[in-house]
Amino acid sequence: MLYTRRDVGKIALAAVPLARGFAAINSKFGGVQIGAITYSFRGMRELDDVIKAMVQIGLGEAELMSDLAESAAGAPSQGRGGGRGAGRGPGGAPGGATGAGAPGGAPGTAAGGPPAAAPGAAPGMAAGGPPAGPGGAPAAQGAGRQGGGGGRARVARPPMTEEQIAAARDRNADFRKWRASVSMDKFKEVRQKFETAGIDIALLCFNMNEAITDDEIEYAFTMAKTLGARAISTTTQVTVSKRVGPFADKHKMMVGYHGHDADWDPNEFATPESFATAMSYSKYNGVNLDVGHFTGANYDAVAYIKEHHARITNLHLKDRKKDHGPNVPWGQGDTPLKDVLLLLKKGKYGFPANIEYEYGQQGMDTVTEMSKCLQICKDILS
Repeated sequence: MLYTRRDVGKIALAAVPLARGFAAINSKFGGVQIGAITYSFRGMRELDDVIKAMVQIGLGEAELMSDLAESAAGAPSQGRGGGRGAGRGPGGAPGGATGAGAPGGAPGTAAGGPPAAAPGAAPGMAAGGPPAGPGGAPAAQGAGRQGGGGGRARVARPPMTEEQIAAARDRNADFRKWRASVSMDKFKEVRQKFETAGIDIALLCFNMNEAITDDEIEYAFTMAKTLGARAISTTTQVTVSKRVGPFADKHKMMVGYHGHDADWDPNEFATPESFATAMSYSKYNGVNLDVGHFTGANYDAVAYIKEHHARITNLHLKDRKKDHGPNVPWGQGDTPLKDVLLLLKKGKYGFPANIEYEYGQQGMDTVTEMSKCLQICKDILS
């Protein structure tokens, strides 16, 4: 019987035992911690499969998407969301409702539901292609992300109205009720699975939007602490960061706001000014800098890291073209990945640099492509 490359990858993945003892996986090179946001494995719906994939690749640090953890804890299905940024305006997901979602991930979709937003897309946009393919491979990127971001309306979206917020909360009342009642012991079990596999949960990616309730913000911090995370990353709006700030102060936990490239919308994180606004609200408000999206918006990631490294919680590593161009395989874009990684090595900043696999095309295997990305990091930092 003949096997495709994807079949071989799936067979190899199945052979990886979940329990490894407690030997930590070492994916720190030249003093730089390399990990992954679990959104990279969005084609895998089960927590155990994601953990096995990380073990196979050799990734010892995770930025755990909240939807993956909540699904493992028995969460009910969420209402359909509005895309990355957890949505704004009609159709937006309720506060904190994330998907198998995008980093810093493209949230706003239900666990096991529709795909997350297009790379760098404004919230509420369709995902970067159809749902993930078999074997954990994301399906081909959709149209509308052609060179230069063609097909996207670069118009700032209005804030959600009170009626829209109420409607968004109503759509996901069952899910919010579950969050209010779930035992944190469920997340202790999730943490145990990662620890058993030798993987450190450094961050919880908990995406939010304007419909998030104060109770859900509090829940996010409690969940993060239970999982052993040292910080929260989130895709949200600038206005929401003002509400989150007091909770970050209370819990003395950093929150890294994830940016895309929607520099035409002042309420989206994309520009240095948008990050500065969030940081003005709390000393615990920081930056989850996506060096690919930052480059896509024509900003200098190396210069920004040098100036603001004390407030950066983590990086997302990807390669992307300038001028709002597409995500591409590493080495084919304009993102200064080598310079960024060497800066982290020289500066000894300490925050993790997490691979975010978003360039997937039909026929690509996630484990294979993620392994290539990790090897590039090793080669640069060795």
